[in-house]
Amino acid sequence: MRASLLLLALLAGSAAAQDPALDKRVAGLAHELRCLVCQNQTLADSNAPLAVDLRNQIREQLKGGASERDVIDFMVARYGDFVLYRPPLKASTLALWIGPFVLLALGAFLLVRRLVRRRAPEQQLSEAERARAAKLLE
Repeated sequence: MRASLLLLALLAGSAAAQDPALDKRVAGLAHELRCLVCQNQTLADSNAPLAVDLRNQIREQLKGGASERDVIDFMVARYGDFVLYRPPLKASTLALWIGPFVLLALGAFLLVRRLVRRRAPEQQLSEAERARAAKLLE
């Protein structure tokens, strides 16, 4: 009798754990949030222990009835805009959005400046300087 109750409890637990709709919602949110350990991966792509914990936390919040927006708001409140894989454009994230373009423009400017300096024509020697150079070479 005990064994059948235990088997029934295990089957009920595994059936509850396999909710394809919930799995899809968790995966969707995990692709929108950044792994705080890896930083260049989403929570869905990362196998870091913190990423696993955050995915489990997303699952628990969604199971508890929270909406996707509620989960994202919770994560942003807890970890800041950095947790968003695509941070919103606002004053605090302006450097994230404009920084790459500024660096690209600075690199192009430095490259052009260097190329222009290379092509600068050599100064012609005056007759007096040529005579002095010829005298020194003799």
